Amino acid sequence: MKLLYTEQAIESLNEALDFIAPKVTNKKLSEIRNQILDKADTLIDQPLKGQIEPLFEHLNLEHRRLVEGNYKNIYRIDGSIIYVTDIFDSRQDPSKMKG
Repeated sequence: MKLLYTEQAIESLNEALDFIAPKVTNKKLSEIRNQILDKADTLIDQPLKGQIEPLFEHLNLEHRRLVEGNYKNIYRIDGSIIYVTDIFDSRQDPSKMKG
């Protein structure tokens, strides 16, 4: 399996980190970023371990979510590629998710 991040996922991660940056040290910010990305890396060996994300069921692409702290890695599997389509801070309104 191969793991790829969409532009939307990268943008969402950067927005989430920019939001918390004034509240934490640079070291903590880096730790949070690494935890989110490391969690997504675990999908390479176990791509189906995330739960189905009900907010995207209407797309019929079997989007799943893998939670790390307050963040959801939203992803879908297409053949041998895992696409992380959004990284979402779950403290926000769910209608803002862009899987």
